[in-house]
Amino acid sequence: MNRLGGATSPYLLQHAENPVDWFPWGDEAFKEARTRGVPLLISVGYSACHWCHVMAHESFEDPATAELMNELFVNIKVDREERPDVDAVYMGATQAMTGQGGWPMTVFATPDGAPFYAGTYFPRARFQQLLQGVSQAWRDDREAVVAQGANVVAALNERAGLPSGTLPAAPVLEAAVRNLTESFDPRRGGFGGAPKFPPSMVLEFLLRHGTSDALAMAGKTMDAMARGGIYDQLAGGFARYSVDAGWVVPHFEKMLYDNALLLRVYTHWWRSTGSVLARRIALETADWLLREMRTPEGGFASALDADSAGSDGSHGEGLFYVWTPEQLRDVLGDDDGAWATSLFEVTGTFEHGMSVLQLLADPDDGARFDQVRTALLAAREQRPRPGRDDKVVASWNGLAVSALAEAGALFDRPDLVEAARAAAVLLDDLHAAEDALADTPGGSAVDGPVRLRRTSRDGRAGANAGVLEDYANVAEGFLVLYGVTGETRWFHRAGGLLETLLARFPDGSGGFFDSPDDGERLFQRPQDPTDNATPSGQFAAAGALLSYAALTGSARHREAAEAALGTVSVLAAQYARFAGWGLAVTEGTLNGPVEVAVVGPADDPRTKALHRAALMSGVPGLVVALGPGGTADVPLLEGRGLVGGEPAAYVCRGFACRAPVTTPAELRAQLSA
Repeated sequence: MNRLGGATSPYLLQHAENPVDWFPWGDEAFKEARTRGVPLLISVGYSACHWCHVMAHESFEDPATAELMNELFVNIKVDREERPDVDAVYMGATQAMTGQGGWPMTVFATPDGAPFYAGTYFPRARFQQLLQGVSQAWRDDREAVVAQGANVVAALNERAGLPSGTLPAAPVLEAAVRNLTESFDPRRGGFGGAPKFPPSMVLEFLLRHGTSDALAMAGKTMDAMARGGIYDQLAGGFARYSVDAGWVVPHFEKMLYDNALLLRVYTHWWRSTGSVLARRIALETADWLLREMRTPEGGFASALDADSAGSDGSHGEGLFYVWTPEQLRDVLGDDDGAWATSLFEVTGTFEHGMSVLQLLADPDDGARFDQVRTALLAAREQRPRPGRDDKVVASWNGLAVSALAEAGALFDRPDLVEAARAAAVLLDDLHAAEDALADTPGGSAVDGPVRLRRTSRDGRAGANAGVLEDYANVAEGFLVLYGVTGETRWFHRAGGLLETLLARFPDGSGGFFDSPDDGERLFQRPQDPTDNATPSGQFAAAGALLSYAALTGSARHREAAEAALGTVSVLAAQYARFAGWGLAVTEGTLNGPVEVAVVGPADDPRTKALHRAALMSGVPGLVVALGPGGTADVPLLEGRGLVGGEPAAYVCRGFACRAPVTTPAELRAQLSA
């Protein structure tokens, strides 16, 4: 009996027809294992994972393998995107036992969940041997196996967490830039060798740091990614990572979180430099998000698969995206086909003579390029499309809200702001609910604590509680949306999320756990203060807390933000690549942050001009409040009104405020001082 048919996760639904007797994560599976006296086999993956599909086809769809699994184990299938807490603790165990990690992740555990053996992808024959070997060890020497599981858990708990230092000072940031320089690839951009992942959080830090060395590393990396095969040169949007050091051949899945983070950083690159390339990539990525990732409810889907079907009926990774010279000529004709073959570097960069499209140089004929790209995109749309994981993840949608709201404001694209607002409404209406937390210090009726659900799908909230990154990134998105629109709903809802964050997630030493104190008890409470594919929950929390503190004057929120940044001091000099978001937030902390209250009628062009001047400044840690002024609804606006009957801007930094100004030029001068 396969129990995945009622799941909201597309990944679990992909396995609902397997001959494996899968359980979803939950008490029923643990009870079944204890009743039968057999170990757990915990398989963790996600819908866009190429090797997850391979292992599923080889093993989980194979009746003989499924028979072994069903006879010898209780089998649990986990979507890592729905349950990042479960994924985190078992990934820690897998890395500790094997020295590496990844997905699919395969963990054998006692009926109480203690892991005793782990790995990633196993070919079918080896997997069958492993099933039999683990089962025999369980039967013949169960006491030793249980002891091994207890030892693994004890060792993981002993080394959990990361020592925290003090709030980083300027020398720490300079040391981080030096550390990044050591691993920077000056020829191809990025950091380290193959594979190369988009270093979104590090890029944000480098842009905020703003020295010539920092800007050069950021610019080289963003230029190389935008021109390489990791970027979809026809439709926009970035793939998960490049398998080579030159950004040529991607791992083809496209993730919401990557594209939201990169949309924001390319927007900031344009704001800092005026780069034409940065503007194009930002807008193309935003348009791709709206065109291909929006759900009917207004949120954004999680991912597009790496795999798709080929025109000849084959099935494999990247077939939707790659081309041969012959295919280009078939679509474009001989002349344009030859031109496109040269322009897009179609020289057999992938497999079987196919190529991923690159655009290493700007085309010499813009009109011709637009025609060629339009024709190729139309032809590509006739191919079988990759699958889409259409569940809505709160955290990643929070990242999308921030990115789209800023891009919409800076590029004068109201449709992008409206898309950010629609996603925020979905998060607030479907994922969020009031929480009756008792004795929450500093709370208020209007900013009362709010609880989040991690996911939704088809307008139905999932069962899994939000984790730290959900609260932090959604709060950040709401605060950015407030700063762009002046709609106080988002300011207050962010305050409610941060009340829950401060009440449920602290670790007692200035940091935060990744799961709430009333969440499900796993063998270890997950806590990872370092960045991975997304900002660490701890650093994201610091950023949202800092922004809220600037808008409210709350010492409690600022002190919590500064304490959460303590691990940056530990990481910066040697592991800066894993602290990019914390370094970026630290830049804002040390810079003030800078608070700008823009007051005036919303429809007055003078108000709009001041507001745009504030948003365009690019000052690290800038926080903008927008409203009619003279209201206590947002503390930064309280007591501030028009000046001589004109809209005005009030600039404050470090508890000191300048005289109000009424022109964009005066505001820019104050912000650049």
